[in-house]
Amino acid sequence: MSSAREGGRPAARGQRSENSSGTGRPGSGHAGGGRPAGQRSSAPRSGAGRGWAGDPQAGKSKPPRRPAAPKGPQRDVHVADGVRLQKVLATAGLGSRRACEDLIAAGRVEVDGVVVRELGVRVDPETAVIHVDGMRVQLDQSLVTIALNKPLGVVSTMHDPEGRPALTQFVATRPERLFHVGRLDADSEGLLLLTNDGELANRLSHPKYEVSKTYLVSVEGRVAGNVANKLLHGIELEDGPAKVDRYRVVDTTPQASMVEVVLHEGRHRIVRRMFEELGHPVTRLVRTRIGSIHLGNLRPGATRVLGRTELGTLMSEVGL
Repeated sequence: MSSAREGGRPAARGQRSENSSGTGRPGSGHAGGGRPAGQRSSAPRSGAGRGWAGDPQAGKSKPPRRPAAPKGPQRDVHVADGVRLQKVLATAGLGSRRACEDLIAAGRVEVDGVVVRELGVRVDPETAVIHVDGMRVQLDQSLVTIALNKPLGVVSTMHDPEGRPALTQFVATRPERLFHVGRLDADSEGLLLLTNDGELANRLSHPKYEVSKTYLVSVEGRVAGNVANKLLHGIELEDGPAKVDRYRVVDTTPQASMVEVVLHEGRHRIVRRMFEELGHPVTRLVRTRIGSIHLGNLRPGATRVLGRTELGTLMSEVGL
């Protein structure tokens, strides 16, 4: 049994952050077919995983755009009583002031959509939108975005009136007032993002930006060859048609299968409902990726603050 093979290679393995609090056994926080931390498949490994079926670009991070060369006169972004641009970049962690001056001189810095090459430019760090090599630079040091490996049995809410285990316990020592981006059912596991950046959260959740999510799904029974075609072309559910962007078989036996799917929809229990409609009830579901952010080898219940590059790439993916 094999799935269609016209797709590209799986997305690359997620890299472990320097501030990761997760240790332990490496997981599969990548869209490449391994298992997340602690994952034990109900389907024995009977052979190598199959190739992706579907859009080869789906689920892949869009490369940051590079600033274009200026064409004619540009809008003046200089703020007379502002802070020198190189100091703002250095404060944001882009390197020493000298290194930041080199970035500016090389034309790699944009301020409010304008490429800046002059070292004397001053900006207002509270209002300026700055990109370096196409990646947004987060200037507000009070904003934070955190990756969490949500364990099984925890509800996706900060406080549960019914007293069920909630997300607050995992960030109880954080001073910020955080809220979660999207949801995972109590019987699902894996990557959740927690943030106090309202604009980022809204864009990640808005269908307009089509942020992809990758899931590792264990199901009952051996998946037939036509499952890929049905999932890619759409299945009619009670609330309308649903489809995945990419699909591949990771492992299969006569009794169970493990597959990986990428989709950008966020309807309630949509992955479970699609597989149930095809006669393959889900026995385990782990989200391994949101946009360019990978679960990596975070242990269940562990968190890590997104690094500057991770956060900048994620912001660029939703137009920030």
